[in-house]
Amino acid sequence: MKADPKADTAAAPSGSKKKLIIMILAAVLVLGAGAGAGWYFTQGAAAHGEEEDAPAKEHKKKKKKNPDAKAEYVPIESFTVNLQPENGEQYLQVQFTLQVAGPEQATLVKDNMAIVRNRMLLLLSSKKASEISTVEGKQQLATEIQKAITEPFEKDGDEQEVSDVLFTSFIIQ
Repeated sequence: MKADPKADTAAAPSGSKKKLIIMILAAVLVLGAGAGAGWYFTQGAAAHGEEEDAPAKEHKKKKKKNPDAKAEYVPIESFTVNLQPENGEQYLQVQFTLQVAGPEQATLVKDNMAIVRNRMLLLLSSKKASEISTVEGKQQLATEIQKAITEPFEKDGDEQEVSDVLFTSFIIQ
């Protein structure tokens, strides 16, 4: 008995439509999972406070040049840098806020953000993951960031009054 060729061609499109729908659904699920993971690592972890960040946030320095000035906070945009190689390539994604002495200092830091970001990129990219992965390492890094930002922006200028560096996100990959 010979099979009807028209019946074979009619069955093929419905099977391929099912496969196409399944492939599209799988792609949507994969993209959704990727987008969710991306959001979590860039926003969600910082919003919910990672355990790794808690000790670094506790880091406080009791150094104020102008005790009458009310503290201001200047958030610094996220940095992603290559760390010095140890065990293959590693990256640091960090975000922090500076505590400065008053609105004048906040404006000064904001007006010189290009200098601030340059200094931070040079400092952060000189680090190894093992140096900054411990609580002590993060505290030392906060001290180094503070020192780098307090250096005058202009030759023979005054130092900036940065009293603390508060990490808001700290991820090593």
